[in-house]
Amino acid sequence: MDWLAYDTDNCSVQRTIEVIGDRWSGIVLREIFNGVRRFDQIKEHTGVSDSVLSDRLRKLVAHGILVSREYQEPGSRRRKEYRLTDAGLDLQPIFVSMLRWGDAHRPSADGPAIEIHHRGCGAPVRAAVVCDEGHVVQQRDVRASPGPGARLR
Repeated sequence: MDWLAYDTDNCSVQRTIEVIGDRWSGIVLREIFNGVRRFDQIKEHTGVSDSVLSDRLRKLVAHGILVSREYQEPGSRRRKEYRLTDAGLDLQPIFVSMLRWGDAHRPSADGPAIEIHHRGCGAPVRAAVVCDEGHVVQQRDVRASPGPGARLR
């Protein structure tokens, strides 16, 4: 298979990175996955500027990753909180993989800052590559081939 013979303009990985691949989009999504959903809370917890946070939230909503919902605290003006859509929830394995990769390859001397567990049994959660037949696939047992959208250069 000569991948260099194929154009990369129709690459799904590239399209995904265009939506979530910058630093602040990833950090905003991390916060929302961890239950921090309100603008002021995200800003305070991450240190992101108002303009960058507004831009990233707008972008993630526009791409269908998040949905905004209005809320109002007594005596305050209406504000928005952000929730993951089904498309946003589909990103969870990516974030689980990044968390586990960071723990293994960029560890903190103090240990992991966050651990994720299955609510049902309490076991640690990890992402796995699984084929459509349900087999857990090892990384070296994956093979890529051109799909119907592949275009020769």
